[in-house]
Amino acid sequence: MQELKHDLSNLSAIFKENLPPEKVAAAQTSFLKELSLRMHAFYGGKMQSLPKAGIYGFNWFNVWYTPGVSTISTTIRDDNEASYTLSGRGNLVAVVSDSTRVLGDGDCTPAGGMGVMEGKCMLMKYLGACDAIALCVNSRNEAGKPQADKIIDFVKMLEPSVGAVNLEDISQPNCYRVLDALYEACEIPVWHDDAQGTACVTLAGLINALRLKERDIHDIKAVLFGAGASNTTIASFLMQEGLQPQNLVIFDSKGGLHIDRQDLRDNPEKFKQWGLAQKTNPLKHNTMEEAMAGADVLIALSTPGPNTIKPDWIRLMAPEPVVFACANPVPEIYPYDAHAAGTYIVATGRGDFPNQVNNSLGFPGILKGALMVRARKITDKMAIAAAHSLADFAYKRGMNKDKILPGMDETEVFAYEAAAVARQAVADGVARIQMSYEEAFEQALSEIRQTRALIHSLMDSGYIASPPQELLNEVLNQVLSEYRK
Repeated sequence: MQELKHDLSNLSAIFKENLPPEKVAAAQTSFLKELSLRMHAFYGGKMQSLPKAGIYGFNWFNVWYTPGVSTISTTIRDDNEASYTLSGRGNLVAVVSDSTRVLGDGDCTPAGGMGVMEGKCMLMKYLGACDAIALCVNSRNEAGKPQADKIIDFVKMLEPSVGAVNLEDISQPNCYRVLDALYEACEIPVWHDDAQGTACVTLAGLINALRLKERDIHDIKAVLFGAGASNTTIASFLMQEGLQPQNLVIFDSKGGLHIDRQDLRDNPEKFKQWGLAQKTNPLKHNTMEEAMAGADVLIALSTPGPNTIKPDWIRLMAPEPVVFACANPVPEIYPYDAHAAGTYIVATGRGDFPNQVNNSLGFPGILKGALMVRARKITDKMAIAAAHSLADFAYKRGMNKDKILPGMDETEVFAYEAAAVARQAVADGVARIQMSYEEAFEQALSEIRQTRALIHSLMDSGYIASPPQELLNEVLNQVLSEYRK
C-alpha cells in the first residue's frame, strides 16, 4: 500500500513510480477529483466566517452591535465613503456566478458553481489577503435561459456592501454583456476573471517564453485556439502588448475568424468575435493546418483534452514553438505529447505540470491592489501591469523553460503584483486613494503574511483539522488500483 504525505508533496512521484507514463496524467486527474470530493465532504466546504475584532467581555456586544453601532450607520449615511473604513467593505470581494459555464463542465445549475466560487474565495484570502464571499445566483427565466440583466441588477444592488466584484463562470454572450454594463455602471471594480485574469497570466507567461527564445512579440506569428471569453481577451491584451493583428489567427468551433465570416457579422451575440475577425487573419485561414504553418505560438483555451490539439499540428509550427494548452481540468494536449511533437515550452492550467498558466496567479494580487487604492475600475493597463510584474518577478529570481512563471507558493509575488496594480490605478486616474508603489507593496506583503500566519496557527492548533491519513491513502490506492488494470 502506498502512503501519501499530508502536504501531497510525494503525489507525482508515487504515480510515476507505479504507473506507465501514458497513464500518469489521467490517474492524477482522477485522484485530485476524488480527493476533492472526499475533502469537501469532510470539511463541509472550505470557507467560514470569523470576527476580526475581539470580544473581551459582555459589554463589547454593545460596542459591536446595539446601541454603539448606531453611530456607524449614521456616519456612513452622511458619508458613504466611510463604509470603506468603518466596515469590512474595503477589503471584501464578492465572487458572483450564475454557474452556466463551470470549468470544462458547462452548466452546473445555479448552486453547482459553489465549489469553484468558494475555491476562489480561499485563494483570494490565502494568497492576496482579500476577504471574499461566494455568491451563486439564479439568473434563469421561466424557460431556464440565463438572463444577463438579472446578474447586472444583482451586482448593482450588491455594490454598497463590497469593495469589488469578481465575475466567474458566466457563459457567452452574457459574460461580455454583464462585464461591459457593470464596468460602466459601477463605482467599484467589476472584474471578469475568466477573461481578464486569464489574459493577464497568459501574457505574463508569453513575455517570459519570448525572453527565453530571445524573440520580440512584434515579430511573432500566433494562433489562438478557442474564441471564448478567455482567448478573445487574450487577443486584445497581446495586441496591446505589440502583437501585429495580421500575424494573429483565432479559431472558434467553425474555423478561423476573418472578414468573410458572415455568421459572425450577422450574429449580435458574437460581437466580440466579429470585432476580432475584422482585425486579424487577413489571409483568411480556415483550417488549423493552414494557420499553424510557421506559427511561433499556440494558445489553446477550448475543449478539455487530451487530443483536442493534434501533435501533427504542432509539427507544422516554426522550430521549437511555444504551446499553452490551458483548458481545465485536462489540457488540450498533455505536455509530454507536445514536447514529443517538438515544442520548446509547454504550459497548462494545471499545478501538477510545469508552467502553470492559471488565473490564480493573477486575481489575488490584482484585486488586492485595486482594493488598497479604492479603485473605481480595473483597467486593461492595470491588468497588463500585473502581467509584467509576474513576468519580471520570475525573470529576476531566475527562470527556465519549465519555470516561466512564479508559483502560488512564492508569497512575495502577490505583493509585487498588488503594488504594480495600485501604481497603475493611480496613473490611470481611477484610484480614490493616492499610494506609492513602496507603500502598496509593504501594506500588501504585511497583510498577506499576517493572513497566512493566522491560517497556519489554526492548522497547528487543530482548529482546522488535518485530513485523516487513512482517507488520503484510501483514495490514492483506489485510483492506483483502477489505473493498473
